[in-house]
Amino acid sequence: MNVDADRRSPPCVLVIFGASGDLTARKLLPALERLAGYGALPAEVALVGVARTPMTDAEFGDLCRRSVSGEGHPRWKDLTAAARYVHGDYDDPATYQRLADVLAECDHRHGTAGNRVHYLATPPRLFGPIAISLGKAGLSVPAGEGFVRAVVEKPFGWDEVSARELYAELSSAFAEEQIFRIDHYLAKETVQNLLALRFANSIFEPIWNRTWVDNVQITVAETLGVGERGGFYETTGAMRDIVQNHVLQVLSLFLMEPPTSFHPEAIRDEKVKLLRAIQPLDEEAEIAANAVRGQYTRGGTREDLMPGYRDEPGVDPLSATETFVAMRLEVQNWRWTGVPVYVRTGKRLPARLTEVAMEFRRPPQLPLFPGQEQGLEPDALIVRVQPDEGLSLRFGAKVPGHAFRVQKASMDFSYESFDEQSPDAYERVILDALIGDPTLFIRADEVGRSWRIVDPVMRYWADDERPIPLYQAATWGPPEAGSLVARDGRRWRHSS
Repeated sequence: MNVDADRRSPPCVLVIFGASGDLTARKLLPALERLAGYGALPAEVALVGVARTPMTDAEFGDLCRRSVSGEGHPRWKDLTAAARYVHGDYDDPATYQRLADVLAECDHRHGTAGNRVHYLATPPRLFGPIAISLGKAGLSVPAGEGFVRAVVEKPFGWDEVSARELYAELSSAFAEEQIFRIDHYLAKETVQNLLALRFANSIFEPIWNRTWVDNVQITVAETLGVGERGGFYETTGAMRDIVQNHVLQVLSLFLMEPPTSFHPEAIRDEKVKLLRAIQPLDEEAEIAANAVRGQYTRGGTREDLMPGYRDEPGVDPLSATETFVAMRLEVQNWRWTGVPVYVRTGKRLPARLTEVAMEFRRPPQLPLFPGQEQGLEPDALIVRVQPDEGLSLRFGAKVPGHAFRVQKASMDFSYESFDEQSPDAYERVILDALIGDPTLFIRADEVGRSWRIVDPVMRYWADDERPIPLYQAATWGPPEAGSLVARDGRRWRHSS
């Protein structure tokens, strides 16, 4: 796969903070190798690593090459052979002075023209201190017509208050247009395809509203447990890890109003408007009725018995951390008022899948099909984000034979039908940061609004002294999640 000319990186230095870490080795370096192979990284792009682990330039280059399978593209070999490494503490001014000297050398040797992209692939607690140190060292200010950007991984704070504090730290050195907040879910092809589905096809627009839509369901299900990430998960939980970012971002793209153009800010404006239209669950009774949490216990089969969450390494034996969340949300705007939006996510569920399903209202005269009313599922449009990226349109069709019997059929689209290979999500976000396209990155007001939706629920759960509901591993969550939907006369698409 080759990239278009306007999707090639301009001259710049990509600076990776946390260059010796797991994220860099597993995600960033392999993505850079593939971008080099696509021709997206010209000779005027240089790579610099910064970390506390002692390492020479040559050792960093070796680490880069070992992180990819095979020998790598010739451009990747050239990029890593010239890679530089800065060793030092992230709060030490001397580290940033050495970095400044290395960046000046890159400008001279590689023609990087003073352009820099600082990628903060470090633990979140270091985002603010690194940004502040870059500002003090003068490494956050563009020179002339050049650019300087800061790329930040999620989570963006712990709650709305800490998110504002992080923003204050980042903005002490960088303007908002310089800050690129990553949610890699938005870079998945199917998530981006939501824009094409919505706005490149006139057949959907007339029915994309409360007149025809009965409910919307978003499911992010994982079969794995927390594994070795128990310590991290104890301080995070499913609401912070998935709902506050991935789920709400996908929801906003799926339900937002048409933007005035495909300019990045026009799209992000509409996402924020949609998030503002989501009614937060503020009252205790309202939260208790519309938000469900759960935690997986031991389950599975005799041959494949899976441990419970409290049995995982690094987890408190009395932990009340949620590994499952289900919520009923309402979007209070002209298009969606009255349409419930059900969202759920969980670990140790029976299937690995991420999908958005829009179920349509039932026909007004189902008695035309006597005896089949209960068996006819509603028509639905299902967007599969993973693992089989694509979409399905489900509708009623006559079963061949003498009797007039109707059952559900599907028209399916899969990305495998294209000759082009789908790029990895990190390929997309890295390249977008290099070329300065903020469409798939999250603005500060989006972050604040997302926290405002989930904060009241998390505070309620923190004060709730009742035992957390439990569910066996390899099941679809606690019974309360089914009741959340059943009381509306509906059911989850995947529930048994």
